[in-house]
Amino acid sequence: MQTIGYAAHSTTSPLEPWTFQRRELRPNDVQMRINYCGVCHSDLHQARNDWGWSSYPVVPGHEIVGVVTAVGSDVTRYREGDRVAVGCLVDSCQHCDECEKGEEQLCREGNTQTYNGRDRVTGEPTYGGYSKDLVVREEFVLRMPDGLDMAKAAPLLCAGITTWSPLKTWGVTEGTRVGVVGLGGLGHMAVKLAVGLGAHVTVLSRTADKEADAKALGAHALLVSSDREAMKAAANSLDLIIDTVPVEHDLNPYLPLLDVDGTLVLVGQLGPIPNMSSLPLLLARRRVSGSPIGGIRETQEMLDFCAEKGILPDVEMIRMDEINHAFERLEKSDVRYRFVIDMSTLDAAA
Repeated sequence: MQTIGYAAHSTTSPLEPWTFQRRELRPNDVQMRINYCGVCHSDLHQARNDWGWSSYPVVPGHEIVGVVTAVGSDVTRYREGDRVAVGCLVDSCQHCDECEKGEEQLCREGNTQTYNGRDRVTGEPTYGGYSKDLVVREEFVLRMPDGLDMAKAAPLLCAGITTWSPLKTWGVTEGTRVGVVGLGGLGHMAVKLAVGLGAHVTVLSRTADKEADAKALGAHALLVSSDREAMKAAANSLDLIIDTVPVEHDLNPYLPLLDVDGTLVLVGQLGPIPNMSSLPLLLARRRVSGSPIGGIRETQEMLDFCAEKGILPDVEMIRMDEINHAFERLEKSDVRYRFVIDMSTLDAAA
């Protein structure tokens, strides 16, 4: 199937219209027309090859919402006209222990990314949601609950599940004391989801400037991390810290905030952790961990929870031809808190 999208063809080129082929439907495939696609910071990293593994051309986008337009002969879960979504994964081995537990993101044989991956059958490149159509294996298509606004829900497929998964893994519930470092696309979802679970949420920020924003999102407090006395007074006050900062930064100031057996979870930064002291870890059995996205079952759980609680990202809608400007703004953190592309503008932009 011939379709059109926006692609980066090198580390320095802007995204521009590109016509390419989607595979024909296999018996277990779902074909969808894309209505909305979120803009993730990882889209920018992949387009610029910041992580060193991009293969061009890159069609970004893994926060995808749309409507089923066709199904393969073996598909039983979906039919034409259904509201559906696709996140960061489009395939996995489906038979290893992790896949059988519903943890496809941890597939022993490696999962297949929605874009900049390789199809498990043909080896051809995968292309993402900055495009008109998508073809996906049935098991990796998510049902979009009726209560969710499709125009705003797309970022749940990455920012949402990336923060939901550690909240669930570390058992956040009523009264859990949760800290959130970074109030961007990931951080604002961490706040909303933790509050929805009944946690007491504190946003950690270098200045007090974001206090009003944090409380508007539902946070109960803001702690200024550059205020030594305030940080000292807050020692042992948190059970879990979700650290969403996407660049290298110092973890040492945050560790004493954790209570005994507390955990700091990294969900944003990829790369070295500079000069971290083991002393706070040893003194109170604290932990530093990492967490990727969740599996398909957990992602569906998160979507259903958001529909039940009325939780949606704060988004700014853009046209497809505004994507390069959006990338420039993303580099400056000039968005509150997530861009979403109205994919109905793709044909006119192309």
